Amino acid sequence: MSGFVLRDAVPADVGTVHRLVRGLAEYERLLDRFHATEADFARVLFGSRPLGHAVIAEAGGRAVGVAIWYFVLSTFNARAILFLEDIFVEPEHRRGGIGLAFIRHLARIAVEADCWSMDWRVLEWNEPALAFYRRIGARPVTDWIGQRLQGDALRALAAPTR
Repeated sequence: MSGFVLRDAVPADVGTVHRLVRGLAEYERLLDRFHATEADFARVLFGSRPLGHAVIAEAGGRAVGVAIWYFVLSTFNARAILFLEDIFVEPEHRRGGIGLAFIRHLARIAVEADCWSMDWRVLEWNEPALAFYRRIGARPVTDWIGQRLQGDALRALAAPTR
């Protein structure tokens, strides 16, 4: 595939971002966890205190991919890490260089921002993605185990103690 462009998302793209991230949730078999609305994306990407950034891939004048990222802090290095939260290319547009273009684009941003690293997560069953990441030189992080506190457990811990 040839003939695609990457561009930063703008507020008018919230519907597109929503559609593409929903496509990712469906691909990852996690649609039951997808609860974000267009208004949510408008707030987190373009609100008064944006939490992240999005890049759109267009082919033939249509958005066919998205990458959503943000900076986090590496305290041990006192430098930023560019964290790639989501990357998704519609199935019919895969293997055409869009994924690599997204990664290169974000790598340039990370280098320009003097980031310590560029990090992301991938589901352990996603062999095509894992193979792609190995080909570009990424390596798994195995010395940390992710943890999550959410829902009732989060609210219980946040509740005032007596």
